[in-house]
Amino acid sequence: MSKTKEMPDDIAAMSFEQALQALEQIVEKLDSGQVDLDQSIDIYTRGSLLKQHCETKLRSAQERVDKIVNNNGILSTDPANVE
Repeated sequence: MSKTKEMPDDIAAMSFEQALQALEQIVEKLDSGQVDLDQSIDIYTRGSLLKQHCETKLRSAQERVDKIVNNNGILSTDPANVE
């Protein structure tokens, strides 16, 4: 899948938690084996977009945390350790 593909509006509007929940539902459907091949491909594609959206949200949160690190009352731009 091309990384330049536009994010659907419904996914772009989701919070991290909503996107993660939708992704978990897709994984459950695929794991169940109860969907046909065409539907599997469609929901896998949507799952890939949800994963990309979650990664973008996490990266954004990481950048925000990196900008706000408090060292003895002095703001710093040290990277946060969130592993």
